[in-house]
Parts: sequence; C-alpha cells; structure tokens
Amino acid sequence: MMQEQKQMIDGLDMSVVEQIAEHYKSILTLIGENPERDGLKKTPMRAAKALSFLTSGYRKDPKKVVNSAIFEYSGSKMVIVKGIEFYSLCEHHILPFYGEISIGYVPGEGMVGLSKVARIVDVYARRLQVQERLTREVCYVLYKELGAKGVIVYCEADHMCMKMRGVEKENSSTATVEYCGVFDDFNMRQEFFSQLRGYKK
Repeated sequence: MMQEQKQMIDGLDMSVVEQIAEHYKSILTLIGENPERDGLKKTPMRAAKALSFLTSGYRKDPKKVVNSAIFEYSGSKMVIVKGIEFYSLCEHHILPFYGEISIGYVPGEGMVGLSKVARIVDVYARRLQVQERLTREVCYVLYKELGAKGVIVYCEADHMCMKMRGVEKENSSTATVEYCGVFDDFNMRQEFFSQLRGYKK
C-alpha cells in the first residue's frame, strides 16, 4: 500500500502551516480585529504561507548549495558578483529589511557557479536575521566550502524597524562589511571597492 505523500509548503508540512495560521488568527483577535470578517478570513493562511517562504532558508543547506556547482579554477584573479538583491526579516521585530549584497572572492582550486552565489544569499536571508550576521555567514560559507584564498562581502540595507517604528528615520540605511583571507590586506579591499564605485543597478 502506497504511503500518502505529505503536502509541503516551502519545505514545511502543511499541518505546521495550518498551526501557524491558527496563531495568526489568535493574534488578529488579540489586537482587536475580527478574523471572520470578509477581508480577513483568508489572511491567517496567507500570512502563514508567506512566513513559510520567508523562513525557507532554515530548511536549506548552504554548504550543499556551494558544493553542488564547484568548477575547476580557470584563471580569474578576482570574481565579483555585484548587487544581489535580498529580502529578510529582522529577528528583533520580525519586520523586513532589504537591500543588496556584493561579493568578491579570489579562487583557490575551484570556482562556484555564479547563480549559486545568489542562492547562498537567499538561503541565509530567508531566516530571522540581523544584517551583521547575514554578511558574516555569506562570507565564511564561501571561504570554507569553496576553499577560496579570500572572500569579501559588502551589504547595504534598509530596515523597516527604523523607518516604520522606533526612531522613524526614513532615509537611513546600514552598511556592513566582512572579509577574510587575502582581503585582510588593505590593497585587496581597495581593489574590490574600486570595482563597486559608480555601480548603479
């Protein structure tokens, strides 16, 4: 007899998504809303599915992403992938922060497929995060798994927890940098940032 296949939403069992939806329904009631009114009847399940997608990085292994597409070193002195868009949720308020990440690395014996670099960003961004840790995690998974001689990651993001609430600074943005290996050298970092200057998407 064939075992019934479980329905999954972004790697989560549907029964778990339904539990999350019930919690959203309770939250709506607690803030003074009526979750049974027409505009909100489907909101708990929509929100649960959205949260499943926005946290799908917990159910993906970034090491496997890197190792699924490593190619023989072909001679580039530095590889730079600019302007990788990302969207994440701040772990302090569960509000969005979003921006762009640019990554440079000096290959060792292997190079990784360019699309995988963007996928690594998504794996870490689709978790509850802080920008500083996101920048560091992307840097070190590439350094360790790829065997690169050095990696540098520059991240710039807007945080809704600063724009929508709290200090309410609409024009604020935050930049973080993480580097290792040959990028400990100031001249290497300068070379990377010189390639980013004037970059406009």
